[in-house]
Amino acid sequence: MDDLTTDRLILHPLTAAEATAVEHGTAEGPPAGARWAPGYPSAGDRAAARRFLETCAGPGDSQPFGPYEIRRRADGVTIGGVGFHGRPDAAGQVTVGYGLVRSARGSGFASEALRALLAFARSQGVLAVNGDADLDNIGSHRVMVSAGMQVVAVDHRLKHYRVEWSPATHRP
Repeated sequence: MDDLTTDRLILHPLTAAEATAVEHGTAEGPPAGARWAPGYPSAGDRAAARRFLETCAGPGDSQPFGPYEIRRRADGVTIGGVGFHGRPDAAGQVTVGYGLVRSARGSGFASEALRALLAFARSQGVLAVNGDADLDNIGSHRVMVSAGMQVVAVDHRLKHYRVEWSPATHRP
């Protein structure tokens, strides 16, 4: 599968081999030719890689609905991850997650990456995308709103966000 690109970013879909390197994190370091910013991969990136590898071992590779590395176009350095938690369900819904290394936060990279992922999901026929963030994670709330998602529920721990498109507005 091809990379997704934005003005400042490359969203690189992980292969199983790359996900294995991410799962093991900084203990083994990046695979040959890769450049990781300090702090990558985070615990969330490792969990996404592990979930993707479990899917690959079971029902098969879920790409393009798996994890992506967020790389700066300017230098190719991986500054975080974004991705789907799996293939669309029977209702055409997916869940997304994302995260950036601390040094890359506050520059609009997460919003830019999420907007690209939402546009890609819509182009693939997805009808709704869900996400959530801890109540005190104001930055993540701003990212989802900036990308066009709306709050649909709040519980004791999380704010839940969603964007949806009707089949009539679907853009294949």
